[in-house]
Amino acid sequence: MKKNPDALTSAIGERLPRRALMRGVTVGSAAALLAGAATRAGAADAPKFPEHPRWKFVFINHVTTNAFFVPCQYGIQDACALLGCDYQWTGSETSDVAQMVNAMNAAIAGKADAIATCIVDPHGFDKPVERALEAGIPVFAYNADAPHGAGNKRLAYIGQDLFLSGQLMGERIVKLVGEGEVAIFIATPGQLNLQPRVDGAMDAIKKSSAKINAEMIATDPTVNNSLSKIRAYYLGHQEVKGMFGVGGGDTMNTGLIMRQYDLAKKGVHAGGYDLLPRSQEAVRDGFLDFLIDQQPYLQGFYTVMEMFAFKISGGLVGPADVNTGLKFVIKDNVAQYMNTQTRYEGTADKAQIVPREGAIAG
Repeated sequence: MKKNPDALTSAIGERLPRRALMRGVTVGSAAALLAGAATRAGAADAPKFPEHPRWKFVFINHVTTNAFFVPCQYGIQDACALLGCDYQWTGSETSDVAQMVNAMNAAIAGKADAIATCIVDPHGFDKPVERALEAGIPVFAYNADAPHGAGNKRLAYIGQDLFLSGQLMGERIVKLVGEGEVAIFIATPGQLNLQPRVDGAMDAIKKSSAKINAEMIATDPTVNNSLSKIRAYYLGHQEVKGMFGVGGGDTMNTGLIMRQYDLAKKGVHAGGYDLLPRSQEAVRDGFLDFLIDQQPYLQGFYTVMEMFAFKISGGLVGPADVNTGLKFVIKDNVAQYMNTQTRYEGTADKAQIVPREGAIAG
């Protein structure tokens, strides 16, 4: 697949062997090692699943080369290796809904055993989901979902509760800023993997009755254009007290602007989503107050698990919505992320057990 020079991958360097991953490798050597380890560990006592076809699960994504989805694909690989299934990774590089629908139609025509798609448009996926279900193909949403009651018939959603995460971010903004002007940056207004976060943050800020003037600011899906727009916003609003991103690119770029103009010393607070290395560095160095981890590995892993359970049980098991959670990454705990290179966060491809010491925070 042709690499998009504006994709977030270019912003964090070519540290990982991602090209094969982005093409949708079915089961890599690392995943095979994981499956082998699981087989050896459980062969003596554990009952096995009955022999089943090597089902093929098709994942349709809105930004197929975005670095955020590297751990998601590792989660897909690992679950497929454990269960004896294959997968295909397809969709659009630029959030083009028409391209995603075309990929979904191809999966239906190709008789995929199950389909997972990011529902980034309120109604653009309604008809293709219905066509898949009518053809007997189960469809799951992951990472982004249609609004409740909007009419999409997908079977379940696996991903973060986006509106709730926005509310929790909004509550943190209130505590950090107190009062004053706040910008909330969004790359694609209205897109269902981002807009609910803005809506949740605005809701929490409004309910707090704090004297905060929060404004949604559109940036751009491409990293370089996003950086330029965030810089232009700051230069035109130097009285701003808080700047926050609802996506990985905007969050990283907010940290870069905070660093460039040394805004933490001027009392400006900032934060946002996802764990890009430069964002983690900004947290470590005090230029971002927090990051929100939505655990993309689980968005891949759990989706495969639900697909498999549905297939092997004839649809009797599940489907069920799964909230992949929210974890605030701050200066006190960011070192754990920065010092550990694993496939679970997308920073390495080796299958491994990560040792952990000490108490677990509740």
